[in-house]
Amino acid sequence: MSAGVPFRVGIDLIEIARIEKLLAEHGDRFAERVFTQDEREYCESGGKQRAARYAARFAAKEAVLKALGTGLTIGFAWTDVETTRAANGAPSVLLHGGALREADRLGIKGWSVSLSHARELATASVVCWCT
Repeated sequence: MSAGVPFRVGIDLIEIARIEKLLAEHGDRFAERVFTQDEREYCESGGKQRAARYAARFAAKEAVLKALGTGLTIGFAWTDVETTRAANGAPSVLLHGGALREADRLGIKGWSVSLSHARELATASVVCWCT
């Protein structure tokens, strides 16, 4: 249970250059370990915004894990947290595996996510509401 907490919040900020470096050094291995197929397809279609898109989604994963209060623990995979997009482009969160089980255990019923990136930084903030 969420011990009477009506909502939880997570936020993360990351340097885009850090993700750019990981993509350059580890390429597909890094991307496949951390991002779902749909996330990779969206990020790869970004042209000059490719690394910024990856960075914002990485920040969203970190923010969700912070809201869950777990970090990346045993039983969780990076791909257990997926950032999706509505038809209008609005981001949302879809959980799988260990992250979904933890959210269910906490009584989390929904998520709101905001992503942003500028020249050097990407950020994400999430709010989830509990029963």
